[in-house]
Amino acid sequence: MSLKKVSPPEEQIMTTITKKRLVQVISQQLGLHPNDVRNVIQGFLDHMTDCLAKGERLEFRDFGVFEIVERKQKIGRNPKNAAVAIVIPARSAVKFTPGKKMKKLIEKDLSKQAHKKVETPSAFPRM
Repeated sequence: MSLKKVSPPEEQIMTTITKKRLVQVISQQLGLHPNDVRNVIQGFLDHMTDCLAKGERLEFRDFGVFEIVERKQKIGRNPKNAAVAIVIPARSAVKFTPGKKMKKLIEKDLSKQAHKKVETPSAFPRM
């Protein structure tokens, strides 16, 4: 069974895909019960979280790499009172690096948007 590839719309609007929506789409495409799909997705996410918490690196070919990085301590400023320095402590963070295939798809999509002709609104006629 394979997932049906959906091409992105010409004018892309930023939307959020929730776990609930992902379960609906996958269960419809594969003909599986939503509870089964939900259990697999949740199990996958739980296992990823456990691996990252142990400091393990997760690598998915063509998709990307998740890894833990250490953020150094730094000095910040209070935007309301710039004279007050705030110490931001060192911390661990999850870093995601996209894979080659994802990079190509995203760059291709961005280059399409950059090459689109910008139209002048009718309220501002061209001279």
